[in-house]
Amino acid sequence: MKNKFLSIFDYTLLLAILILVSLGIMFIYSSSINSEGISVTNEYIKQIIWASLGIVLLVLVSLYDYRKTEKTSIYLYSILIGFLVLVLIPHIGRKVNGARSWLGIGDFGIQPSELGKSFYILFLAKYFSDSENENPLKRFIIAGLIFLVPFGLIMIQPDMGTASVYFPIFIVMAFMAGIPLSYICYILLMAVFTIFFCIAPVWNEEIARTPLKIMSILTNMKLRFILTAAIVLIGSIGFIVRRYFKGPKYFFWITYFSSVLALGLILAIAAGKVLKPYQIKRLIIFMDPNIDPRGAGWNIIQSKVAIGSGGIFGRGFLNGTQSHYRFLPQQSTDFIFSILSEETGFIGGLIVFGLYLFLLIKMLLLIKRNSNHYGTYIASGIFAMFSFHFFINVGMVMGIMPITGIPLLFLSYGGSSLWNSMICMGIIMNINYRKNDFK
Repeated sequence: MKNKFLSIFDYTLLLAILILVSLGIMFIYSSSINSEGISVTNEYIKQIIWASLGIVLLVLVSLYDYRKTEKTSIYLYSILIGFLVLVLIPHIGRKVNGARSWLGIGDFGIQPSELGKSFYILFLAKYFSDSENENPLKRFIIAGLIFLVPFGLIMIQPDMGTASVYFPIFIVMAFMAGIPLSYICYILLMAVFTIFFCIAPVWNEEIARTPLKIMSILTNMKLRFILTAAIVLIGSIGFIVRRYFKGPKYFFWITYFSSVLALGLILAIAAGKVLKPYQIKRLIIFMDPNIDPRGAGWNIIQSKVAIGSGGIFGRGFLNGTQSHYRFLPQQSTDFIFSILSEETGFIGGLIVFGLYLFLLIKMLLLIKRNSNHYGTYIASGIFAMFSFHFFINVGMVMGIMPITGIPLLFLSYGGSSLWNSMICMGIIMNINYRKNDFK
């Protein structure tokens, strides 16, 4: 019994997690030190407590047979939706950094949208597993609704960074579930066009060296309506010719791309209602942060200075200047990698890259070797979540990705994010232990 208990855990994976968490605590402590060498916050103490509880969660989740969650995943998903509605109610949900996304009393609080990602993955995996013999379009639409409910509620907060994580989880799990690529590409293209039509006018006015007059078609609502109507008309003609007159297949593609463009134009208007122009500017300022060096571009400029000043071996632990002189806002959360790179240099950043690569490869191998479809879908969702968090956060602090407020899992300060990461790693170990067991 003792050997069976010990064999549940993947000790190399556990070691990688503990190293990442320890590095996180170290540099959260470093971020608390001011220019006089005095710690001005107790964030690192809280992180130690959260990490300790997180390890307990990891162990408990590893021991509980994940296949039993097939029956309870609907309740977990319902709890997530309930909390996401609850945070929107004034005097109940707490605002942090402009988003009403927290529940709690005093200093204690949780962020349901972060903690609930694992609930969302479990329920989506349950649906894909149960519907394998159903019509692919029906599966895709229902799965899309499962995604849209939490995504929409989080966007209302508004917390676009956290909401965006739900999208790659949906896409990767849909791909693993055998949803046709034409459906997946449709949603991806629609998202790309929506983002483009939303940010293009702001980019043209705020960032472009030479503004393009053609962009007025997106800012003038009459011209935009005419453009949308024309595209809808073209798509409708393509549909009628293909469906009722058995026209060539390219009429199908005319309808396909026309509907994507039209939906992108319409959804961009809705996105523009949620996000204000200054918020959009913050997202795209990475293209040229020197346009507003003391405003929207400040974070990226200071982060790049911190990373660059670290050199090969870094300035040394607690010897960073960007964090200690408070040039980096949100330095213990969004920009923790900047502090780590300044104090440990290229070598320290390479170690973090290596540890994350190890975690992701372990997940990919599990996805390849696992025989239980439900477990495979869960593992693919967790893989998508970790990949997206890593590449967006690191790209953000290096100035090659938009600033979206996405934490670096295991390293960034925050209990909700850390607990969800521990839960997900517990599930991964759980699936790995039972990958060939169908009892």
